[in-house]
Amino acid sequence: MTQNAKLADLSAAGVSVWLDDLSRDIIDSGALRREIDEHSVVGVTTNPAIFQAAIAKSSMYDDQIAALAAQGADVDATLTAITTDDVRSACDVLAAVAVDSDGVDGRVSIEVDPRLAHDTDATVAQAIELSKIVDRPNVLIKIPATKAGLPAITRVLAEGISVNVTLIFSVERYREVMEAFLNGLDAALENGHDVADIVSVASFFVSRVDTEIDKRLDQIGTPEALALRGKAGLANARLAYAAYTEVFDLGVRFPDLKAHGARPQRALWASTGVKNPEYPDTLYVSELVAPDTVNTMPGKTMLAFADHGWVNTESIVGRDAESRGVFDALSRVGIDLGDVFALLETEGVTKFVDAWDELLTATAAQLTSAKA
Repeated sequence: MTQNAKLADLSAAGVSVWLDDLSRDIIDSGALRREIDEHSVVGVTTNPAIFQAAIAKSSMYDDQIAALAAQGADVDATLTAITTDDVRSACDVLAAVAVDSDGVDGRVSIEVDPRLAHDTDATVAQAIELSKIVDRPNVLIKIPATKAGLPAITRVLAEGISVNVTLIFSVERYREVMEAFLNGLDAALENGHDVADIVSVASFFVSRVDTEIDKRLDQIGTPEALALRGKAGLANARLAYAAYTEVFDLGVRFPDLKAHGARPQRALWASTGVKNPEYPDTLYVSELVAPDTVNTMPGKTMLAFADHGWVNTESIVGRDAESRGVFDALSRVGIDLGDVFALLETEGVTKFVDAWDELLTATAAQLTSAKA
């Protein structure tokens, strides 16, 4: 198969292309295989909203739900079986990519129950359980970057389990995530694990930042405020990449871990689908190009980039001073960035809990119907 030239160029620039979507249909139909062969896809991310959409809109899960109902499975066990089966299958589709990339890519993520976002011990227990159930070396367990999630990240990495840290909105929290990662690798070494086998990404959300800040800028309404619309998300991501460079290229802790084979925790750009139709639909791909990063895209965004995207290799590196200027300007016009990031984290957890609750309700109804 011939790879799309634009996505191949993005990959060549050091950005791993991951698909932010998964369903049994795209696995069984061969669509995921085609994404690998034609769109340079080397990884997959999921979240509760993705599973909710996949399962609610498909009849492909009906037979499995009926079988589980006959076995007396409750709704939580049923959803665990369904989602881990899909992730395991996707891991198998991407197994060759994992081998070819020495485990850097070929990764598939599955998130802990979002209702556990503020419970460290329960998050750790479920992360370990999910890793065992999926039972594939290329799985990533997603843990939210809440305050309770930070120690969970360290403890799960200490068990030798690869982690995708999700729902990161601020550079301040991102620095805490990187600290948790380094602490986890130190503990993994002490526990006798080969840190070369541990892979981690930090999912830094982009478009949601613009959505919230643009709303506040519109409310302020001054020319100075309106001129800043659409700039915050990219500025935030650029400052995150600068922080990544400080820790993994210039920091004092990582070299010792690197000597033991450890890999840096790559920045993953998430929430890259453009929500404002006034902005270019490939904005959060073309303008987030830097070596050793990941961009996970919804299918619609990936198709748009394949059609008319471009690779701006000057989009991130060397632009941290400019980005700090954007943040200074936002503060001057009255944007409380701390409040924005706290709200986005709260809303992010709530959205995933709501999607999971909807899925639990729908699945419970299916189980009841199957037992009737």
